[in-house]
Amino acid sequence: MSAPQVPLSGRMTGWLALALVAVTLVTYAGIWSLGFVNFDDPQYISNNPHVATGLSAANVVWAFTSAYAANWHPATWASHMIDVTLFGVAPGPMHLVSLAIHVANVLLLFAFLLRTTGAAARSAIVAALFAVHPLHVESVSWISERKDVLSAFFGLCTLLAYVAYVRRPTRARGLVVLALFALALMAKPMLVTLPVVLLLIDYWPLNRPLSWALVREKVPLFALTAASIAVTVVAQHRAAAIAPLNRYSVPARLVHVVNAFTDYLVAAVWPTRLAVFYPLSLTTPGWRIVASSLLFGAATYAAIAFARRRPYVIVGWLWYVVMILPVSGLVQVGSQGLADRYTYLPLIGIFVIAEWGLADLLATAPRARRAVAVGACVLIAIFAVVAHRQLQVWRDSTTLWTHALEVTHDNYRAEEAVGALLVDAGRLDEGVAHLTEAVRLEPAFAIAHSNLGTALAKRGQFDEAIQHYREALRLSPGLAQAHNNLGLALARTGDVEGAVREIREAVRLAPERPDFQHNLAMLLRQSPIP
Repeated sequence: MSAPQVPLSGRMTGWLALALVAVTLVTYAGIWSLGFVNFDDPQYISNNPHVATGLSAANVVWAFTSAYAANWHPATWASHMIDVTLFGVAPGPMHLVSLAIHVANVLLLFAFLLRTTGAAARSAIVAALFAVHPLHVESVSWISERKDVLSAFFGLCTLLAYVAYVRRPTRARGLVVLALFALALMAKPMLVTLPVVLLLIDYWPLNRPLSWALVREKVPLFALTAASIAVTVVAQHRAAAIAPLNRYSVPARLVHVVNAFTDYLVAAVWPTRLAVFYPLSLTTPGWRIVASSLLFGAATYAAIAFARRRPYVIVGWLWYVVMILPVSGLVQVGSQGLADRYTYLPLIGIFVIAEWGLADLLATAPRARRAVAVGACVLIAIFAVVAHRQLQVWRDSTTLWTHALEVTHDNYRAEEAVGALLVDAGRLDEGVAHLTEAVRLEPAFAIAHSNLGTALAKRGQFDEAIQHYREALRLSPGLAQAHNNLGLALARTGDVEGAVREIREAVRLAPERPDFQHNLAMLLRQSPIP
């Protein structure tokens, strides 16, 4: 049983809500001054003609029918289009919109916990931890990660609608739950496990007797989950974003999954050395496997042991496990090992365990409870300060990737990004050094080969540049920019026929790029080729 709750007045609850808004806004003060970064933002917004031209019927059709950027998330595309329609392609207002959604999520979480448990103070502390935790900065401050805060918004709305449905089941309320869940999936498919979360909250805090009727009740939601998984797999398969088993075996994936669960827990408690990209490691020391397995096993055993007396423990633990499972690496998408953004909703379960568990431990010690309340406020303040500092890392691309190099090891993605930025700034020798290191660390990184080719071409080393362009295209034949740049390099060596062939392929792959068409026209004008 949980400790008895101390009821708060409606006015006090309102003050708690205002405090949550205030602490969130203070933590993210200055977010409007952040710019775009060169990680997905050009592809998602500034260089995406469907988004950069704002909301229109044609662009909405594209959002629903395209698997662009290896994902199907039309609600997210629509939100970016609305931003552009209202503010133009301007990062400041877009950041403010993401922050506004995050603030709404904080209040929705507070409302959900308060409505289902009646514990205003505990609910406020959990919502405050959610609001200011440093691991959540990435989801809020990265414009391309709008899908995180937006899917969470619809997901939390789904939870509240489900509570209303449970208290008075009607067909209309059931359809509202279904519609909100569909919107959550259309913002980001990571929420495919939300129907399982609804089963968890049936157990606690809704205290519904477990039965097959509860599962049957959610069959339409599970059907949406199945549809979302199918669409996502097709989109990511077409983009070759899913790592094959011959490169990343099942045993290696299982080891990584257990390590990921424990690594995120450690970061939740000690959120330092955070970066935009953590390289995926295919080898793990034996001691890490043992330690992670023991920690995961012990946490799971404790959750089961407390299932009856402290039901929030098993619900919170399974909330965390179930919500993070789709991005745990069991199905490896992309080349990152971990990502701060993946913790945005899952950590709620851990926060609930911590707050409700501590309150129960101190139920018979009122003096200690006051001290712990002060300690919780201090912890929230510390997290807010760390989060505000982490926010500054997202100021621009150079700051973002330089920081990643400082706090991680063997980070080929950061090496490539810093190298490309140095090349753009005219610091060719430094750029080549970083890009060469990126290729050394990850020989199968096509973008690094392509950018290294560009740097070498700018130094007049066209033969070496051509080698790297060809390697990039061997690794990723659909890389339009590499086809274009290879064509330009071939032209400089006198192979005009080969140049035309490559740039024609670039135009075919990216017909929306006028620069590719211009390059092709100039070549044909200089030396007409049928």
